[in-house]
Amino acid sequence: MLDMQQKIKIFKALGNETRFLIFKNVFTGGYTCSIDKKDPNVKTNPHETCVSTIAEHFDFSLPTISKHLKELREAGIITMEKKSNKIYIEPNMDTIRELGSCFNTLVENFEANRELFFA
Repeated sequence: MLDMQQKIKIFKALGNETRFLIFKNVFTGGYTCSIDKKDPNVKTNPHETCVSTIAEHFDFSLPTISKHLKELREAGIITMEKKSNKIYIEPNMDTIRELGSCFNTLVENFEANRELFFA
């Protein structure tokens, strides 16, 4: 279960426009990774993308993109795994589901107690 500090870290990470766009595109499958020419037998998940592919879509250097990805990883909303010579990224669906559940609870509590807010 996400504690308050973890939730705050997620929202801070997503508060940066570049990180939000990277996350949105990783989450929605906006990128496709090129085949690893050095090791074409590397098994990948169709929901994964790689750092170099993300960097191609932004006007930043690879180290800058890596820094943004590190923030997203440390917030727990993406996972990163090195396979062969590439680093693959995918959304951390457990964290995203839990965060979604938090929003659902907020809405349910708001609706159930609406009169307290607008009496």
